[in-house]
Amino acid sequence: MTTRRGVLRGIAAAGAAAPLASLGAAASAATTTASGMRTGFEMMQAGGYRELRGQKVGIVANPTAIVRDLTHEVDVMHASGAVDLAAAFGPEHGFRGSAQAGGSEGSYKDPRTGIPVYDAYAKTAGQIAADFTKSGIDTVVFDIQDVGARFYTYVWTMYDCMRAAILAGKRFVVLDRPNPLGGTQATGPVLHPEYASGVGEEPISQQHGMTAGELALLFDGEFLGGKAKPQVVRMSGWRRGTWYEETGLPWVMPSPNMPTVDTAFVYPGMGMFEAVNLSEGRGTTRPFEIVGAPYVDWHWVDALNGLGLPGVRFREAYFAPTFSKWQNQNCAGVQVTVTDRRRYDPIRTALAMIVTARKMYPKDFAWRESTPPYWIDKLTGSDLVRKGVDGGSTTDQIVASWQGELARFRAKRARYLLYR
Repeated sequence: MTTRRGVLRGIAAAGAAAPLASLGAAASAATTTASGMRTGFEMMQAGGYRELRGQKVGIVANPTAIVRDLTHEVDVMHASGAVDLAAAFGPEHGFRGSAQAGGSEGSYKDPRTGIPVYDAYAKTAGQIAADFTKSGIDTVVFDIQDVGARFYTYVWTMYDCMRAAILAGKRFVVLDRPNPLGGTQATGPVLHPEYASGVGEEPISQQHGMTAGELALLFDGEFLGGKAKPQVVRMSGWRRGTWYEETGLPWVMPSPNMPTVDTAFVYPGMGMFEAVNLSEGRGTTRPFEIVGAPYVDWHWVDALNGLGLPGVRFREAYFAPTFSKWQNQNCAGVQVTVTDRRRYDPIRTALAMIVTARKMYPKDFAWRESTPPYWIDKLTGSDLVRKGVDGGSTTDQIVASWQGELARFRAKRARYLLYR
């Protein structure tokens, strides 16, 4: 059986012919788009890494931490000789990205650079702090492409690493990247503290509408008492409402089931299908865009299109997932197609789909668990959605139930926005 570590060795061997000394120069040659947009890393690199001078650096990163020629930033910094890169820390799926959902690569020595890699996934802040101390670093750098949804675990890895940096007495630096959804909308239910978990640790909305740097400032100001004092290396040339495709940045899958920007756009809502007994499309080529189950039929697509939901259409779809729910079983369902991003509400759309499925297939539809704690409650941050669906509430009634808490979060969010 091929091990994850073996996969990583293979990756390193395949890339060994590329002279690392040339990587920094290649990256420097292509650091802007036609519109002049630069990521936080590109801004730091252009400034000669002055934010990291005289520091032993540990980076929390995954395969999305790349420059425009698709070279990983760790490889660029290591080859430059300008950064004392002492360690890397891997989130869910791992530093080099070889693990599936709910997994990580463990701790090992990176075969390309020789630096130690520590597993930061599913660890407590205290455990991460111990690794920070063990690695001998002075500064923690975070650079991972987020997708704008509260239940995407990378922002909580950042949060736990911020807590760990406080415990270990380390600096914390965020290299900012775009919110691929445009960063204009904060919407959906807000997490209730009693439902905190690895897919949501603090009260933010399900679609938060912030960049990682903005979230770091909010986390520090609202939940950490200002103790982390994160330094955000801001992007240049990025404005709210900019679609990811307009940035000129290459899209690297942030996780194995996030293959495209289209996937990211539906995910803040369609991720809720993880909590029901319909396949959310894992094991297909369009995860979170294709949804269905063996008990669904063509009536569902007609009912969904009949709702007239803004900015979206549904196509009748048939598929057999190669893994995860309903593996190798024929499923009927729909493919979600966003027709107008500015009008589309991913959370309201997915909720309407769940409400409709519950109404049309009451004998077959079920939540993933039959007893608490329910996964849907963890994903949505409270029991409002589950109880609303089970109680026969309409989509609009359920959406109305979280508007007060959402308004309060939006007011807090506005204080930490760095871009207009």
